[in-house]
Amino acid sequence: MKLRQRAVNTSFLLIFSFMTAGFAQTPDVFRAEYMLLPRNDSGAELSRFKLVANVPLNVRDSSNIVIGGEYNLLAYDLQRNDIVINGEGLNYFHIVDLNFAYVHKYNEDWRFVGVVTPRLASTLTNPLENGDFSVNATVGAFKDRQNIDKPMRLVLGIAYNSAVALRIPLPIVYYEKRFHPNWAYVVGVPKTGLKHYIKKKHILQTEFILDGYFVNLQNDTALPDAGFASSISSSAALVTLGYSFNITKVMSFYAFAGHTLFQAGVLRDEDRNDIFTLNDDSSFYLRTGFRIGL
Repeated sequence: MKLRQRAVNTSFLLIFSFMTAGFAQTPDVFRAEYMLLPRNDSGAELSRFKLVANVPLNVRDSSNIVIGGEYNLLAYDLQRNDIVINGEGLNYFHIVDLNFAYVHKYNEDWRFVGVVTPRLASTLTNPLENGDFSVNATVGAFKDRQNIDKPMRLVLGIAYNSAVALRIPLPIVYYEKRFHPNWAYVVGVPKTGLKHYIKKKHILQTEFILDGYFVNLQNDTALPDAGFASSISSSAALVTLGYSFNITKVMSFYAFAGHTLFQAGVLRDEDRNDIFTLNDDSSFYLRTGFRIGL
């Protein structure tokens, strides 16, 4: 019974992590991660430090509640000779998510999930203001079958992010299948990839990832001939190759390297219109971290 409950909690936490505002697709109890996009032809360098913690709670046999949190500190360094921007508050961005999920067991194969994510995304150069806060919501369903010859996971959902410029529900799709004892593939949005299990403790994998952020600027930034910017956003698509070393069944170190296919860092006005492009050149990509799962 304990082993069965542990497997169920793992599934709940995986789906919870996947369906929150972040793009994590692994069941993390704890994660510490560092990411770097080195300086590119636009003169932009971006680094990010991430901390994640999640706790699943049993409500009854058919339902679970998951409470989690995530903190991202982004450091942005722009060095360009062609423009002069009043860049106070453009160096460090803080994103804090509090995630609350309810998981309902529909039958042996399917479970329904609802997630509410209050978010703070701000430069934190001044006292907190209304623009720093938003609420995201996600609903969906998942199927998880691990005790078969070819284990699989399927997630289908819709996510709404009130902070982004395009305020429409966005789809979440995730399908993972172990089609060979040493191979598995993942197809979905925002992540697609291929995994190769070299040995029990060693995994190689490729990824195609969509990533991004949206942050309120507490101090409006003056722009040359473009007025004032009230927020900054970034979006990117990238490909990576990575390696994971499993210290134990639940602990691992990992490292990924890759390159962006495109990225766009823009400043937006109070109506969230794109008014100035800070960074639209590709860059190398590095990510490494430590995680504890269930």
